[in-house]
This record gives sequence, C-alpha cells and structure tokens, in this order.
Amino acid sequence: MEQQAKTSFGLYELIRILVPGFYIAGMLIAFLNVFFPQMADWANSIAGPMMFMLLATLVAGVSVYARETPKRRRAFLENQPSTYLLNRSRTATGAQPLNDTDAQRLYFYILNNHIPSTFHEKIFFFGTVYAVMINIRRTSFWLGLACLLGLGMIVAQGDSLLEYPEALLLTLVIWGVYVVNVRYNKADRKMQENYQDQIFWLQMHDALVCELLTRRAVDEKG
Repeated sequence: MEQQAKTSFGLYELIRILVPGFYIAGMLIAFLNVFFPQMADWANSIAGPMMFMLLATLVAGVSVYARETPKRRRAFLENQPSTYLLNRSRTATGAQPLNDTDAQRLYFYILNNHIPSTFHEKIFFFGTVYAVMINIRRTSFWLGLACLLGLGMIVAQGDSLLEYPEALLLTLVIWGVYVVNVRYNKADRKMQENYQDQIFWLQMHDALVCELLTRRAVDEKG
C-alpha cells in the first residue's frame, strides 16, 4: 500500500509538470508560427520540431511547477486541514497551541501515517487537477494578452485583421480556454471540497488528533 501511494504521488507530480508544460509549449509554438514565423523557423532549424516541442514542454512544465503559483491562491490557502488542527490544538485538553509550521507538520504526519491510502488517491488527484487547471488558466491569460498585442501590431502596420485568420483564430481559442476555465471554475471548488473531506476525516478521528496533540505537549515538556 505504501509503495503504491509513493508511485501514485510520483505519477501525479509528473502530470503536474507535463500537462501544463505541453499546453504552454503547444500554444507558444502556435503563437510564434502565427506572429513570428521567422523565429519559429529558426527554433525548428536548430533542434527540429519534435525536439523543440519536447524541450519546450519540459522547460515550461518544470518552470511553472517550481513557481507554485497555484499555492498562492485563496482557494488553496483557505480552510486547510492544518488550520483545523491549529484551531483544535487551542481547545484540546492537555495540548499546547500549535503554530502554522507545527500544524502543517502534524497534518502531514497524520496524512502519511494514519489516513488510508485510498484517501490519498483522492487528495493527490484533486490537488493535481487544481494545479493543472490554474496553470493553464494563467498561461492562457498571458498568452491571450500577447495575442492581442500581436493583433495590435498588425493593425498598426495598416493591415486588415481579416488577412490574418490564423492570428484571429489562435486569439479566440486561447481566450476561449481562459473564459471556460474561469466560467466553470471547478478547480477552486474541488480544492475546497477536498479540504472539507480531510477535515471531516479528522473530526471523525478526533480521539487520534487529541492523542497526538497531547503526546506532542508531553514530549515538549520532557
């Protein structure tokens, strides 16, 4: 079970890198081909289309993964299970109040040692969906702005936008992805539901939570 959880965790983390990376790379290559074809030809001539796509996917995926911008959103920061543990430590008999760092450590200890592995799958899955959707949303927004600037450059040159259907189509597609992602915002909602499920599990196992909080207080005194 433990090995399966580790394997699933690695798979979900890989998805967090490759899916946003592939989307960013694909849209970036399309953007270059439409608005800067000479630059796209130069990039393809150096590494080849497939190799350039692979490198762009890995670089973009690792870059957004390292930045962890989805973790700065309110939907991620609010109502975390560690916050429940922090508040519970202030009311549990014989426990000492936790700070944010200790509450997070206790949460991960409970997650790794007490919460069933089947529950892990759900946590990993919705966490991955949240990260992927937020990264795609942010990427679509900035690429959409870049496309609008590109269309502005075309107009500034005195050309008609109707002469550039690929540019118009790409702009509509990218903004369409962004609008759909925002309009049907399942990422934030599912993340909060994920948290609520974990908090409910902690509430159902309150004796375990209190035991761990009390044991920690005893260890600190000793």
